[in-house]
Amino acid sequence: MLPAPPALPTYTLANSVGAELEIRKSRFIALAIPVADREAAMAELRRLREEHPTATHVCWALLAGGQSGMSDDGEPSGTAGRPILEVLRHHDLDGVLAAVVRYYGGVKLGAGGLVRAYTDAIAHALKDAPRVERIAQARFTVEVGYPDETRVRHWIEQGQHTLVDSRYTMTVRLTVQLPATEVEAARDTLRDLTQGRAGFPEYD
Repeated sequence: MLPAPPALPTYTLANSVGAELEIRKSRFIALAIPVADREAAMAELRRLREEHPTATHVCWALLAGGQSGMSDDGEPSGTAGRPILEVLRHHDLDGVLAAVVRYYGGVKLGAGGLVRAYTDAIAHALKDAPRVERIAQARFTVEVGYPDETRVRHWIEQGQHTLVDSRYTMTVRLTVQLPATEVEAARDTLRDLTQGRAGFPEYD
């Protein structure tokens, strides 16, 4: 049996980018924002709507692994969310929310005109945008006694990993986020650090 081909790298944006176009008196403000997941994307959309309370539409598309989605936000079906999504795909992006805020200028563009407008707006925002390789993240929970907590927290800080959650009962449970490729090595390291006392509730 042939080995599986290596997964192609996916990219996200190094930082948020934007552009503004005026098309037949309508303003189209395009933004592309790197996000960790759908929850973060929805928070960004809420912020955008608060910044633009009088906008006619806030159309968007999200590529974030299995959490992708899109919305025409009142524009005719298929004229906004899908074109934005196609531009993200064309740029091989993942972990990115692309949104276009439209202020209607009084001149109707028609379905074809809308598709072109939303495509052009987000394409302008992404033109020359710096991309970075997206590293898949994973989470795991380590369970230790109170005397070992300081050691584990020090390891999290040293490795610049993210502490997602901490729970204190008879033991201490710390949920850590780090690159998926490092999880196995992290478990081994934590067992060594605690002389075998660390447990992994979802794993053991």
